Amino acid sequence: MTRRIRCFWDQEDIWFYVELDPQGYVVRQVELQEPGSMPLAAASLAEWQQAGRDGRLAEYEHLYGVTAQVPVCEWEGHAPEEVSAEEFELVWSAARRRLADRRRGCPS
Repeated sequence: MTRRIRCFWDQEDIWFYVELDPQGYVVRQVELQEPGSMPLAAASLAEWQQAGRDGRLAEYEHLYGVTAQVPVCEWEGHAPEEVSAEEFELVWSAARRRLADRRRGCPS
């Protein structure tokens, strides 16, 4: 069953929104820097893997970042909260759009 959670890392003032596979591994991840919810990453594990196969890994990571490679149960210093699929998709879509716009030089 797919789960979606968010947690705040207060050491860096970053919100993490993550979509997890049934084993607890991150399949999509959004990082938002506070204040202002500036997107730092909006990465998909499947897209990252495909970019690696296509020889575009550096380009993908520059644009969208990367997902965590360890399961969430191994993360330290976080208190996860469940979020709905709808909330996750809204955050995901907005972060992807802002990252793509920044890459094209559009104002955020």
